[in-house]
Amino acid sequence: MDYFDIIGPVMIGPSSSHTAGAARIGRVARDLLGETPVRADIGLYGSFEKTYQGHGTDRAVVGGLMGMNVDDPRLRSALRLAKEAGMEVAFRPVPLRGAHPNTIVLQIAGNSGRTLTVRAASVGGGRVMIQELNGMEVNFSGEADTLIIRHLDAPGAIARVTHVLAEAQINIATMRVFRKKAGGEAIMALELDKLPEAEIVTALKDLRGISDVTLLKKR
Repeated sequence: MDYFDIIGPVMIGPSSSHTAGAARIGRVARDLLGETPVRADIGLYGSFEKTYQGHGTDRAVVGGLMGMNVDDPRLRSALRLAKEAGMEVAFRPVPLRGAHPNTIVLQIAGNSGRTLTVRAASVGGGRVMIQELNGMEVNFSGEADTLIIRHLDAPGAIARVTHVLAEAQINIATMRVFRKKAGGEAIMALELDKLPEAEIVTALKDLRGISDVTLLKKR
């Protein structure tokens, strides 16, 4: 346990789990989509569903979807600001089994037509865990600079990615690979010791078998 665990993050309250965590989930989802959503269907489970208005979870997650950080005073007005910006927002309870009590399922869409489904949990102290992307089980926090790479599950895919990072002198702190079946779609989540330059991200996108690369910057 460190001081962060005791005092929590610098944030707009009232709750590190229900407010700061929800804002972080929204912000990560926005970054993964690559744009500010124009539509957001927000499914709430457990204590999120029971207390989301009183604890500001609704304002926090929408603020995150609009690109606000956990200490942004605009979070208090996020629902109004989203409406003024033309974002369509709907909240609903979501039935889950055995999920963390602070779980959100986001279905979001951008102006480009790109869509994304994210399931994530606020696990305490403002920390979050991203658990599913478009129905694929994943497991990353976004606390470090993180590359999320969608790719074809094929021999050499991981080696090509790690070679580019090694050539750029970027050390991988943790790496996880997720897939539904052999030879199908897969996702790499790489937490890095330093932020890669834009040209490194571009080089990764150009690799054979890579369909998408998203850089989540720690906040």
